[in-house]
Amino acid sequence: MTFPDPFSGAVVVSVVSHGHGPTVQPLLYALVAGVQAGTSVVQRVVLTLNLPESAPVPPPEGWPFVLQIIHNARPAGFGANHNRALARAVEPFVCVLNPDVVLADGDPFAALVQAAAAPGIGCAYPVQVDAQGQLQDSERALPTPKALWRRRALGQREVRVDWVNAACLVLPQPVWQALGGFDESYFMYCEDVDLCLRMRLAGLTLVRAPVQIEHGGQRASHRCWAHLRWHLYSLLRLWRSPVYRQARQLLRAEVQHTGTIGAS
Repeated sequence: MTFPDPFSGAVVVSVVSHGHGPTVQPLLYALVAGVQAGTSVVQRVVLTLNLPESAPVPPPEGWPFVLQIIHNARPAGFGANHNRALARAVEPFVCVLNPDVVLADGDPFAALVQAAAAPGIGCAYPVQVDAQGQLQDSERALPTPKALWRRRALGQREVRVDWVNAACLVLPQPVWQALGGFDESYFMYCEDVDLCLRMRLAGLTLVRAPVQIEHGGQRASHRCWAHLRWHLYSLLRLWRSPVYRQARQLLRAEVQHTGTIGAS
């Protein structure tokens, strides 16, 4: 697989809004500020409006990148929306970005692209903090039943990084195309787990870039029965999948080699 030059310059960013207009508007303006500062590598943004809502208001001088807006006739799943947005990407890098991310520390994309361009990298991701600056648990171990019990019932923190959440991921476009994007059989939840596990099975690495974004990380599955049902359904689908079985064998071998808890 040929990896693109990070300075050949371009990333396409996919954002999916589910009525997130109040957060999408400042997010796009933060991207504008990065371009105006001369630090941005963002060339195109694809904004998918998954629910009926108004398009964002452009700055007086217009958008300094290409902004494509997709209006969905009916809501689609997380993975399906990003797959459609990035299906014909020609830029060297693609980015999946949540609509509620705040770029409080400036434009992170140049650093993310540079990290993602190294040989053998599947994706680059930033450090995630909440609005109070507290580190968020975006880096996770394989979600086995035992690992979830340690995390939820015993309150133990993760000690391995087997996957990362998809609030902000930058991938070389050849990697995205080779993997086929997200598995659309996951309507919501676990599609990021599956994507990262397929990277690992392909011999690719997940790398944390030295940049930070703000993301609250509040999960609707903690508050809404419908989301909890989707979350549980996706977990069951993941546990039954060949990707999970193969990745568990791979990661168990790594655990045995390193002696690190995680894929038990």
